[in-house]
Amino acid sequence: MKYEMILVTAVAAVFAAPALADGKKLYMEKTCIACHGKDAKKPLTPDYPKLAGQNAKYAEKQMQDIKSGARANGNSAAMKGVMHLVSDAEIKELAKYLAEIK
Repeated sequence: MKYEMILVTAVAAVFAAPALADGKKLYMEKTCIACHGKDAKKPLTPDYPKLAGQNAKYAEKQMQDIKSGARANGNSAAMKGVMHLVSDAEIKELAKYLAEIK
């Protein structure tokens, strides 16, 4: 019985959905670093926002709005080209990570 439980657990782990990459890894992979800086505190230009410490719900909403086209002001055109590569689940993870940066 004990071995059956271990086997079931192992099989479930193999077939489980892959875990979402953490926000920091996504920040690097999705090229956020290129414009917003390594630590999200020093953007490429003064026109780009500092993202470190941003409220997670606000950051998520802004990314969703840029992705959908609902936000088309300022420098959002530059982000629009990247946001189609970011899933809604990844946006949540990115927003959570940015909020945690101090």
